Amino acid sequence: MRHIKAIAIGLAMYVVSITVLADFFSETKIKAEEGNAAAQFNLGLFYAQGKEIGQDFDKARYWYQKAADQGLAAAQNNLGGLYDHGIGVAQDQSKAVGLYTQAAEQGDAQAQYNLALMYEQGYGVAQDYSKAKYWYEQSAEQGIAESLYNLGVIYYNGYGVDQDYAKAFELYQQAAEKGLPDAQNNLALMYFEGQGVAQDVTKAKAWFKKSCDSGDGLGCGNYRIIDEAGL
Repeated sequence: MRHIKAIAIGLAMYVVSITVLADFFSETKIKAEEGNAAAQFNLGLFYAQGKEIGQDFDKARYWYQKAADQGLAAAQNNLGGLYDHGIGVAQDQSKAVGLYTQAAEQGDAQAQYNLALMYEQGYGVAQDYSKAKYWYEQSAEQGIAESLYNLGVIYYNGYGVDQDYAKAFELYQQAAEKGLPDAQNNLALMYFEGQGVAQDVTKAKAWFKKSCDSGDGLGCGNYRIIDEAGL
């Protein structure tokens, strides 16, 4: 069953108009230059997203670094993302792991997810399913659907744990109820095969439909197969 492999590195900034955005940028830049960590992080976001000012990942890295040096977890996570993917910098996944770790240990849920993925895949660090499981669990406790899903994959396949379909089903269900298409598809498969739960083709079809409606190609394909078979 598929893993969610994408690593999210951005946090949303909400603005109401171009004028407000320009004013906010100017105010943010002044505060950032005065040493305000939150403003430095937001300025990094401005440059990373390129809203009205032109995308500049070198400047994004600069301001993320300033905020990260002051211990701001979100900045450490986003800076880690730049190094992880080689965006605006030479790719350095070992450095990314270090930055994710700093943020994860402060309780940043996205960093915990990112760090878990690095340990699971062996990116920038020796592969360690036990540490991957730990950090997925920390992130999942804060409601990150992708962590719930990837924990489900770990239990489904028995990666570093005893294979446990019932536990995998439980985790997929939690992620599916949060609207994650991959989890909805995998949950449907478990209903269809009767793995970790009593077989229920009706529920399988319903979850395949939800996955398809959420834009998942596998979910759509599985739904069509069941529907054309008259199940």
